[in-house]
This record gives sequence, C-alpha cells and structure tokens, in this order.
Amino acid sequence: MAEDLAGRIAAATGTGVASVRPVGAQHRWRMYRAELDDGRSAFVKAAAGPLGDLFATEAAGLAWLGDADGAPVPEVLGHDATLLALAWLDTGRADAAAAERFGRDLARMHAAGADAFGAPWPGFIAELPLDNTPGDAWPAWYAERRVAPYLRRAVDAGDLSASDARPIERVLARIEDLAGPPVRPARIHGDCWSGNVLWSSGRGWLVDPAAHGGHPETDLAMLDLFGAPHLPRILAAYEEVTPLPGRAARVPLHQLHPLLVHVCLFGGGYRAAAVDAAEAALRAG
Repeated sequence: MAEDLAGRIAAATGTGVASVRPVGAQHRWRMYRAELDDGRSAFVKAAAGPLGDLFATEAAGLAWLGDADGAPVPEVLGHDATLLALAWLDTGRADAAAAERFGRDLARMHAAGADAFGAPWPGFIAELPLDNTPGDAWPAWYAERRVAPYLRRAVDAGDLSASDARPIERVLARIEDLAGPPVRPARIHGDCWSGNVLWSSGRGWLVDPAAHGGHPETDLAMLDLFGAPHLPRILAAYEEVTPLPGRAARVPLHQLHPLLVHVCLFGGGYRAAAVDAAEAALRAG
C-alpha cells in the first residue's frame, strides 16, 4: 500500500517520493505527510479509489481563492481522481494580530467577487455533493441550492421528522424577507469553520474549500458556528474593510445550511441545532 501510494503521489506531483507517513483520516480518505525528492514536504489526502471530481474541484477552488490575493491558501502540488497533494504548512496557534490580519484578508478575498452565485465546477462539501448551478439572486439560490436539498436528504434518511422540517420550510417560504439587503456574489470559501483555517507564519490559511460565489456573511457565520479563535477580532477587522450592517441577526440563516449538512453527514445529533437555527432565523426576520 505504501509503495502504491508513493507511486500515485509521484505521478500526481511529477516528483519522486522519499517517504510517506500517515497523519490522520477523515470521511472517505486518509491523510499523509510525504517528503518529496526535491526537498519539499506535502500534505496528501488519498482515497482507496477514485472519487470522481472531488479532488479536482478542491484544487480548482483553492486556486480560485488564491487568485483573489486575500486569505492565503497552500500551493496545489498535484492531484488526480484518488488524491490531492498540497504544500505542507507548519502550523501553530492564532494570536490576536494574526486573527485581525485574517479578518482583513477574508474581506479582500470576498471582495474579489464571482461571476454569479454558484461556480463553474461541480460542488462538494466534505463528501456530499453541492449544486453549484449558477444563479443571479442570492435568496432564491441559497434556498434552492443549499437548504432545500439537504432538508430533503435529512428527512428521507429519517434524521429529521416532518415536525422538525416545518420551521425550515417556513424559512424557505420567507427567504426573500429574511435574507437582508441584496448582495453581489462574493468569492467565498463555503466551508469556513475553524478547522479549515490553519495558522502559519502569522496568517490564517484556508484549506478544504467548498468554494463558490456566495454571500460574504456565510463564511463569517461558519467561523461563528464552531468557534474560531479570537473571533471578535476577526469580525471587527473584517468590518473595518467591509461593513455588513445587520449581520448578527442573519447569522442563524447562514448557519442553517452547514447544520443541515452535519445532519446529513452525522445523523440526528445535529437535529436540534438545525431546528433552532431555523427558528432563530424566523424570529430575527
């Protein structure tokens, strides 16, 4: 297995591999640190078999986010249908200065914009598909492409009951009223929880994107959902660059999609949180 993996990494990166060691596992892939013959270290996500466009989509998303010259992303060293290799980052803990810089970097990345809501590549969040079909108006696009598909999936799987679904359905019916002022498509990470921000060299680096044209408040709500370090400093620095009046009231609306994704991935343990977010969004509206 190790020899086979080394050969796959070499083929994807165009560089020989001196060593590979495991560093963890997640979803349908395992993670490794590879030392390449040219002296570089690589972080590798590798699956046992092909996963379609999943790794190509992640590579495209990282490149697109990196082109914004905002929040940094690791260099993509290579990929194929079974793996993705990135430049290794030596990571540490965030301090206040790094958090503030990340807030400003994130605002600049969002401001780079997108052609539409959605993306020209197939979407994934973790191992689940995302419908990236482009749209022109965020409220309808969010309802149809982000909330409704995962609501149906969770109900069909028995992880949400018909009673659980009712407040979420009311959010869908009232989405135009709840969404706030119109926005232009922002260049967003799309899965910006704290585990997908790595702290290195005094900056927050973005990994594992579900990148697309979206609402800027979506990334900020994801940081809030699972507790990013120094979050108040991140948010304050962000709003120095791009003020978002009324943002706090809309946080539950933007958290509804990732919570439904967690219901679909991990089961009913996230049921109450998803229902609570829908009810909070309705009260705020």
